Amino acid sequence: MTGKRENVLIEALPYIRDFYGSVMVIKVGGHAMVNPSVMSDIIQDVVLLRFVGIHPVIVHGGGPEITEKMERMGKKPEFVGGLRITDDETMEIARMVLVGNINTKIVSLIGKHGGKGVGLSGKDGKMIMAKRKGTQKIMIEDVEHDVDLGWVGETEIINPELINIVTANDYIPVISPIAMDAEGNALNINADTVAGDLADALHAKKLILMTDVPGVLRDQSDTSSRISRISVDDVEPLIEEGVIGGGMIPKMRSAKASVIGGVERVHIIDGSVSHSVLLELFTDKGIGTMVYQDTE
Repeated sequence: MTGKRENVLIEALPYIRDFYGSVMVIKVGGHAMVNPSVMSDIIQDVVLLRFVGIHPVIVHGGGPEITEKMERMGKKPEFVGGLRITDDETMEIARMVLVGNINTKIVSLIGKHGGKGVGLSGKDGKMIMAKRKGTQKIMIEDVEHDVDLGWVGETEIINPELINIVTANDYIPVISPIAMDAEGNALNINADTVAGDLADALHAKKLILMTDVPGVLRDQSDTSSRISRISVDDVEPLIEEGVIGGGMIPKMRSAKASVIGGVERVHIIDGSVSHSVLLELFTDKGIGTMVYQDTE
């Protein structure tokens, strides 16, 4: 009788065969960013993907780390609609944390686990050209106010040439969500958005978004109520029902847009689960919520 270890490999084989040669964009964030052992597991998974013939592309965030750095420097973070107001000083702090700290740590972890990582930002090779989001309207005590977000950007053009060169030579690109405008200024973009934009441009087979929850739950107080598969047609109805709420709304809408844009599947998983990437991709049950296009 086949043993447990053999069963694991046999279960993974058809997935490995199906994914061979494909691009997968993996957005790392949440709990994984502040827990070294969890991050190590994730990067180990990513390196394994490369060795079985998959081309992983890592996009990372760093919001909590930016906030911590700002507070240590005596600067109070401000947010509008979930986006950080980014003045000149905040932009420099974001670049310092994202490019100079988090990015280099992930590249080092890739090397530790036997892979070859290359640290990049969206400015390199004009990979991500963007424009300022500019002024946003918000309500404060029932009065509408105009608030300038500063150096917060939204994507205009994705140029995947540099990523294609890197992945073709067996390197794993690690991308910070710092873009560039037409004048050469740095712009800060939401990492989930960057991951989705890159997945579309790279014609990725998978986009994996890491969170601190098991996926979409039908009952928020019951982790066993996880919905494992959601069609893009069901996203808005589930939002209206209140099943998808809070911070999961922008993630699910981003996932929906990516699938409609050509990404085959989007997976929202709990990054704090040990080896969550492998469990989601190479097992029949998975551990998160998969968003797909119902073509039947």
